[in-house]
Amino acid sequence: MSEERTRDLPDNRSFEERVFARFDAMDERLTTMQTRFEARFEAIDVRFNAIDKRLENLDSRVQALEAKALDTKPIWERALAEILAVKERVLSIERKFDVLTLDMMQLRGDQRGLNARMDALEAKPA
Repeated sequence: MSEERTRDLPDNRSFEERVFARFDAMDERLTTMQTRFEARFEAIDVRFNAIDKRLENLDSRVQALEAKALDTKPIWERALAEILAVKERVLSIERKFDVLTLDMMQLRGDQRGLNARMDALEAKPA
């Protein structure tokens, strides 16, 4: 081994003081980073809480709409049943009018035939 000393650093503090100063600087940087991360996490937490409130509001609105839809479903089912009943009655009336029209046409035809016979009888000299 050589007797040559390592060269002296410009810092006159002892080795321990320099190590502890270095630890203090690292501790300060870690504290700064921790403060920044806490602030960011808090901001993220605030945003998540706002999103959560909006989702709860949306969920309550959807539940209200679903409840309203369930409330009106029986009304619509009754209305549909009544519409179908009216449709059946209209079809029945249309069939009856068709029969009535055919009967009226037959009656008119018979009446014209009778009128022709009456005219012929009246035209003969007595």
